[in-house]
Amino acid sequence: MEHASVLVLAKAFAIAIGGIGPAFGIGRLVAKALEAIGRNPEASGKIFVPMLLGAAFAEAIAIYALVVVFTLK
Repeated sequence: MEHASVLVLAKAFAIAIGGIGPAFGIGRLVAKALEAIGRNPEASGKIFVPMLLGAAFAEAIAIYALVVVFTLK
């Protein structure tokens, strides 16, 4: 295998592994928040903002993985 093709595979695996955790985390976070809002609709304002913050922090992890992929040479 060439060096370039190994690098492409390494980048693909890095972004896949770096993105799967945040994807599951965001999915679970939103599902639980919607479940909580469904049980108690009056609390939607108190649940929505922390849910968005948690999703943003989880997404930041995926962005770190993307930055690592771009730094691979």
